[in-house]
Amino acid sequence: MRGCSLTWSGLQPWALGIRVQITATPSFLFKNQNKIMRVRTKRPEWQQDIAKERIAILFNLAKKDIIKNPERAKRYVELARKIGLRYNVRLGKAKRDFCKNCFTILLPGITSQVRVDKGEIVIKCLKCQKKYRYPYK
Repeated sequence: MRGCSLTWSGLQPWALGIRVQITATPSFLFKNQNKIMRVRTKRPEWQQDIAKERIAILFNLAKKDIIKNPERAKRYVELARKIGLRYNVRLGKAKRDFCKNCFTILLPGITSQVRVDKGEIVIKCLKCQKKYRYPYK
């Protein structure tokens, strides 16, 4: 066998019933030895800056358009979230501005209900009835 130096006249010792302890791993056990693995790298800073700008623009458009066209506002939020995931950009405080279940912008009194309860703020989405609880001091 290629890569294994434990052969004896073409026969393997374990085939003859002899126990052999292998200290080095034979190269024939590695199937993907010659393939080059892709290394994940961070996106350039200028791409992340553009992504942050686009996310901010999409959230502003969604907030303006929520009353006239709620489906379009929902699509803006979905796109902003996708851009954030693709370019590894955090949404920051904007992630509290939309429902993670139905992607609706949460505006108090219009699309959400806000209550203060025993050390926490409870925000309820009026479209899908999901509740979000945020602690406060």
